[in-house]
Parts: sequence; structure tokens; C-alpha cells
Amino acid sequence: MLIPLEVAICETALRLGRRGTREFHGYQLAKAVAEADEAKLLTAYGTLYRALARLEGMGLLRSRREDPLIPAREGRPGRRLYTLTALGETALEKARAEAASKAPRRARRRLAPA
Repeated sequence: MLIPLEVAICETALRLGRRGTREFHGYQLAKAVAEADEAKLLTAYGTLYRALARLEGMGLLRSRREDPLIPAREGRPGRRLYTLTALGETALEKARAEAASKAPRRARRRLAPA
């Protein structure tokens, strides 16, 4: 079962993929999560990276180190790049279905006869 931050990460990864960004790094993901009004889920500095490691351990994300020549040329530290896996997409669909089934249902109001 995914916790809300993990669901937000998978949803954001899926959204980024649909926009053409198949791989993403942690800071890029954090910005995208914050833009989706899910910033409250990022409560501490290490929260995101612990969740990314957990998702990778479950096989929902895959990661790799970027080519070391790129950060050397740009004068910055290297990044770990993440990709949402097919298993991650399936887990996200399951989490959405579970959330929908637990959501309170609104009773339909009937108009009282006049």
C-alpha cells in the first residue's frame, strides 16, 4: 500500500512522462509536486529521497546516475535520474481505485414535493 507522498510521486512522474520527461531528478520532482499543490507532503528535507528509495526498492521506480561528463561540463554535482516503471503505473492505478472506493459517497438529494 502506498502512502500519500508515494502516490503523489508516482502521479507526478506519470504527468512528467506524458509531457515528454521520461527521466527526472529529485529537485525537478519536488518542484512538480509543489506545483501540483502537494507540497505539504514534503515535510522535511529527506522525506522525498526516502520515499524515492522506498519506491525504487518496491520496483515502482528505476534509477541511474547521469553521465558524469554532463555535470562536470555544467559545473554541478551529478544527479540520480528516476523513471516510473510499468509496475509503478499499475500500483498507482490500484492506489487510485482504493482511494475512490474509500471516498465518502454523496447521497443524492431528492426534491421534496411542493
